[in-house]
Amino acid sequence: MSDKFVAAIDQGTTSSRCIIFNQDGAIVAVDQREHRQIFPKPGWVEHDATEIWSKVQAVVAGAIAKAGLRADQLSAMGITNQRETTVVWDRKTGKPVHNAIVWQDTRTAGLCAELGGSDGQDRFRDRTGLPLASYFAGPKALWLLENVSGLRQRAEAGELAFGTIDSWLIWNLTGGTDGGVHVTDVTNAGRTMLMNLESLEWDQSILDAMRIPASMLPEIRSSSEVYGTAVGQLAGVPVASALGDQHAALFGQTCFSVGEAKNTYGTGSFLLLNTGARPVASKSGLLTTMGYQLSGEPPAYCLEGSIAITGALVQWFRDQLGIIREAAEIETLAASVEDNGGAYIVPAFSGLFAPYWRSDARGVVAGLTRYVTKGHLARAVLEATSWQTREVVDAMYKDSGVEITSLKVDGGMTGNNLLMQHQADVLGVPVIRPVVAETTCLGAAYAAGLATGVWSDLDELSAHWKRDAEWTPDMTPEVREREYHNWRKAVQRSFGWVEDGD
Repeated sequence: MSDKFVAAIDQGTTSSRCIIFNQDGAIVAVDQREHRQIFPKPGWVEHDATEIWSKVQAVVAGAIAKAGLRADQLSAMGITNQRETTVVWDRKTGKPVHNAIVWQDTRTAGLCAELGGSDGQDRFRDRTGLPLASYFAGPKALWLLENVSGLRQRAEAGELAFGTIDSWLIWNLTGGTDGGVHVTDVTNAGRTMLMNLESLEWDQSILDAMRIPASMLPEIRSSSEVYGTAVGQLAGVPVASALGDQHAALFGQTCFSVGEAKNTYGTGSFLLLNTGARPVASKSGLLTTMGYQLSGEPPAYCLEGSIAITGALVQWFRDQLGIIREAAEIETLAASVEDNGGAYIVPAFSGLFAPYWRSDARGVVAGLTRYVTKGHLARAVLEATSWQTREVVDAMYKDSGVEITSLKVDGGMTGNNLLMQHQADVLGVPVIRPVVAETTCLGAAYAAGLATGVWSDLDELSAHWKRDAEWTPDMTPEVREREYHNWRKAVQRSFGWVEDGD
């Protein structure tokens, strides 16, 4: 076993994990705990940020104990996080002023329409790479300022701090009310809709338009540098990286060259394509976003296709419908039939993200006949992930001219062989899973280790990447295009369900 260890905190949508890696990039120990999902109203999703911090502390202690290490044996700590989820807290008490508003939450849809005015969704796109949508953190912060009594006055008085989950964790890890560092990295800052993609600084004109005081905001830093030193159970450990979860997965998959792409299958799915040192504007419904930035170096940019609901559709099938008891059972059930029986499920539970950006869409099941069984529905649940990914890949080709020749994949759903085979079938290219499938944590660890000398450069990291499994296409072009046509018909049926006044 190597004598250098790096810990990574992965604070996700449904749980928090800590994974400790050795110098070979191999997993030494893992600890994980779920946190509550709070649904105050239809379309609203919240988390208790204090609970999240408590669970993070627990998983860090758990992973260190399982590894048989002391905290002072860690060379660095990195952080990766659910991205647009928004926390506002009191600088003096350290307490959140409201539950965190989760990235899936749609309460700001009307506010975004109001902010867009005559310019619509594209009002800030030239500066931020993002459409005005309920997905992003800036409008969530504005909603809190406008709707929680007394908050605006406290914000303008400099009493409050705003951040995505990375900022909340770094602040607490480095001391909280006793000298905690209030920072974020470029990948997370880029998801607020408040950062200028070119300057990598907060855009004052957008802050003015959204009526957000600059005093609330964290300092923007690179993704790989020492932000501060941890206190408490991690006393003395450098906190040395922060990357939004999808950017961390890109980094962990070592997609360091232009044209390399990865897809992460979690609650939602997120496909990132490295486009190099200049941002590529999208005209096909994608996001122009940060890839990562190493300290003192130019940033790498990406095109991103963000899909809101993939793994969460399996959870819905399990928890709300009760058709399966465990998520893993869906593969067996789906494999009990040869195809989807003509049924398609479009999981627009919170509207549709890329490439449509339709907050008026809601989920539909299309093509039902009495022939359809729960096996067909299980297959339709899995196929919804593949088809949504195909739409994103098509959009990326339109924007960049880069044709993906293979797709690196990671996340929990990659353990589903039926899904991965269908993904290869509908894309018409090989789908490749690495040995270390926990690429989100690995990316955060890599970035922290680079900042502290555990690893020397990107070439050393690339040498660690190894293939675990590969699925090659086994579907005729005629079947692929027929099924794709039917899928797109189903998507059209989901549009316009939410009308003004609903």
